[in-house]
Amino acid sequence: MSDSTCHPALGIDHGDARIGIAATDDFGILAHPVETIDRAKTDPLERIPQLVAQRRIKTLVVGLPVRMDGSEGTSAEKVRAFAAKLAAALPDLPLVFVDETLTTSAASGKLREAGRKAKHQKAVIDQAAAVEILNTWMEENG
Repeated sequence: MSDSTCHPALGIDHGDARIGIAATDDFGILAHPVETIDRAKTDPLERIPQLVAQRRIKTLVVGLPVRMDGSEGTSAEKVRAFAAKLAAALPDLPLVFVDETLTTSAASGKLREAGRKAKHQKAVIDQAAAVEILNTWMEENG
C-alpha cells in the first residue's frame, strides 16, 4: 500500500444542490458515507473544514465529472472552481481529483440492490457516490 492511502481521506461528490461526503477509516482502507451537505442550508466551505478537523483527514478526494470522451464541460468547471476555494480554505491538505464518471449510477445501482428506492434517497445517493469516488481513488493508489 502506498503512503497516499495509509491515512484518512475525505471523498467529495460536488453538486449544485447537495454535496455528498464520505470518509475512509483511520487507516485509509474502507470508505463509508458521512453526510450530505444541503447547500441551501449549510456553507460547504465551513462544514468541510469542520469534518476534516473532526476526522483528522489528510487528503481531500474530489470527484471530477469527465465526459465519456475524456473532455471536461461546465460541470467540471464548477467542481474545479469549488475545489480551488476548498484548497484555499485548507491549504495544508493535498487535494486530488478522481474521474467520477458513472459513480452516481454505480452508487444508485448498489442502493437499488440493497432495496432502497433511488428517488427517495437523493441524499443517500450523494453519500454513496462519494464512497465510490473514494473507492476509485484507493484502487488507483493502492
